[in-house]
Amino acid sequence: MQTTTPSNTIVERVAADLSKYPPFDRLSSDKNRQIAAALCVEYHEEGETLFRKGDELGRFSYMVMKGAVRLFDSIDGEEVLVDLCDEGDLFGVRAIFGTSTYLLSAQVVEESLLLAIPVETIRELVQSEPSVAAYFTGAIARSVQHIEHSLSEAIDMRRSLMEPGGGSLLANETLVVDQVRNVITCAPDITIRDAAKVMSENNIGSIIVAAENRHPLGIITDTDLRKKVVAVAGQINERPVSDIMTSPVYTITAGKTVADMMMLMVRTKLRHFCITEDGTADTPVIGIISEHDIVTSEGVNPAVLMKAITQSESIEQLAQEREKAEKLLRTYIAQDVAIHFISNIFTELNDALIVKAIEFSVAEMKREGVNLPDIEFCWLSLGSEGRKEQLLRTDLDNAILFRDPENEASRETVQRVFLELGKRVTAILVACGFKPCPAEIMASNPEWCQPLSGWMNYFRKWIGTPEPKALMNSTIFFDFRPVYGSTALALEMKREINTEIARGRGFLQFFAKNALQNPPPLGFFRNFLVEKSREHAHEFDIKARAMMPLSDVRPGCWRVNSE
Repeated sequence: MQTTTPSNTIVERVAADLSKYPPFDRLSSDKNRQIAAALCVEYHEEGETLFRKGDELGRFSYMVMKGAVRLFDSIDGEEVLVDLCDEGDLFGVRAIFGTSTYLLSAQVVEESLLLAIPVETIRELVQSEPSVAAYFTGAIARSVQHIEHSLSEAIDMRRSLMEPGGGSLLANETLVVDQVRNVITCAPDITIRDAAKVMSENNIGSIIVAAENRHPLGIITDTDLRKKVVAVAGQINERPVSDIMTSPVYTITAGKTVADMMMLMVRTKLRHFCITEDGTADTPVIGIISEHDIVTSEGVNPAVLMKAITQSESIEQLAQEREKAEKLLRTYIAQDVAIHFISNIFTELNDALIVKAIEFSVAEMKREGVNLPDIEFCWLSLGSEGRKEQLLRTDLDNAILFRDPENEASRETVQRVFLELGKRVTAILVACGFKPCPAEIMASNPEWCQPLSGWMNYFRKWIGTPEPKALMNSTIFFDFRPVYGSTALALEMKREINTEIARGRGFLQFFAKNALQNPPPLGFFRNFLVEKSREHAHEFDIKARAMMPLSDVRPGCWRVNSE
């Protein structure tokens, strides 16, 4: 293992790399530069063990910069793979909060560059950055609560694979690996430098070398570039890729299950498989499957789901990942996992989904020649999503806040562009299974796509004249939470709202009275109160009777303690 303290040039590059991945993508450039200056860049060779299960927690958590690290446990003398960490993945996060030992072992799968981030640096971030704290809390929750379940499934699959005529492989027996269909290829006569550039531009770890008819000739991976180019003396970047490619490439047909691919990996000791039309090298390339694709196809790990959402390339794929999250939620509930852990995880997943929907919409608008105005704006989640309580795909409550344009005449134009963004994002979220808000409290409604001054006019009216409708709006809009864009703008609005409340303390009295309209759902004889009429007569309304009295308490606490 070689360790390097970053120079100024390396600090800038590492800071740029950090900003690509959560939770560091939520931080300012200056903050990421501070983190980059504090960490160490470590080189590890294939097979190195970073820590073992039962070891005392170390002084660092790690991010994979290049290469791969596997996390595994040993059961009955057999190693069971729990997760495969590749570029951008964090591991060893128990050291941030934990006082015990590692739950899993970590071993380098291939030559790797790791960012060793001091635990103290991350702890300071957790204390100062709420979004970072939420991210690592979710990571710890997954580590503590769900490793046992993941291992159980892995053990069942492994034993079924090893037992001749054994029992069912459950989902893995029929679960087809989701192959990469948009395969990047290169000609055998392009230079190594050009091939590496294509890989870098497309953010891929391997590239198929193919003939003009797309018949596969070989494959180049990051490992090939490190071992056959970087580690070799002399300038060989201008040589053709055919000089270093691994050939022939292993070809298979499409439609392989997780069980099929696990067996194939064990038998061939390979990590990349090329899919062709008939499974031979004599037909065109139509897909590629890597070890990481095999691990992530099961989709039972929240971290896997998070990565799949952030890397989704289409709305359809985004909807599929949210469907997997729904199944995961049902599994957690059946296992009696603590609800605050579940809510932390699904808040992060829902936020990632919203961010991806916004990115899709912005990119689509740019392709159509519509650019967002060069002013601060923020996507706000409201209601249950704003309170981080939304687990199921219920109806949408969201809004857009933007900075008042310097030129008042351009306000209408600016609002029109943000309104278009709101409509497109809402449409994507509906396509992912969420329901439109019956009351149209969505960013697609011009009433809820407003500059700061417009929002403050609303809040001043609601606070100054707390009539029934104003109180109803308060229960929704006071629970706003920034999900994308300028968090500082949302905090500025929060401070102004607190100032208005302090001026008119009577509002809190009306707000408390409104909350008391939803008393505990118990009758005189301590029996549950049920609905007396309409379609749900004689049924217990969980939302109105159980959840609303609790959620009505929170806005008041938020206003008093928000600073």
